[in-house]
Amino acid sequence: MLFDKNNYIIMLVGLAVLVLGFILMAGGKSSDPNVFNAAEIYSFRRITLAPIIVLLGFAIEIYAIMKKPQSAS
Repeated sequence: MLFDKNNYIIMLVGLAVLVLGFILMAGGKSSDPNVFNAAEIYSFRRITLAPIIVLLGFAIEIYAIMKKPQSAS
């Protein structure tokens, strides 16, 4: 296999963090298309927290790819 079992586990954790970030970023749709709710769209969760979590997920993925497998000795 290309990676060790631990690498794949870390990759799954990174993928879960990425999905969580994108879920937090979603939403803000108004039922009336003529109404613009700036407080909902530009909330802390969508503008600050979610992108930080997505970047954290990408960092975890990079770590999982770069981590050397443990030697079998």
